[in-house]
Amino acid sequence: MSGYTGSVRPVLRGVADEPDQVPRLQEFRAARPDVIIGTDGFGNWQGRIPELNGETIITRYTLKPLLDKLDELTGRQRELDGDLS
Repeated sequence: MSGYTGSVRPVLRGVADEPDQVPRLQEFRAARPDVIIGTDGFGNWQGRIPELNGETIITRYTLKPLLDKLDELTGRQRELDGDLS
């Protein structure tokens, strides 16, 4: 938990070029609160997936490819496609 108590996370300011991804980001955060998503201070997006033996960090230039990769790695894409096998 970030400790931020405002209604909108500050990181949402970084999506000016991808406003269509804001709802997707919010849905992902609601579904996977253990995965931390934010910017790295250099304009890149990062996702941190906790693992039993550490963590996996994914970095992409824009939000859409980051969310695509996080969906893939967390198995969320299968859920969204309806393939739960």
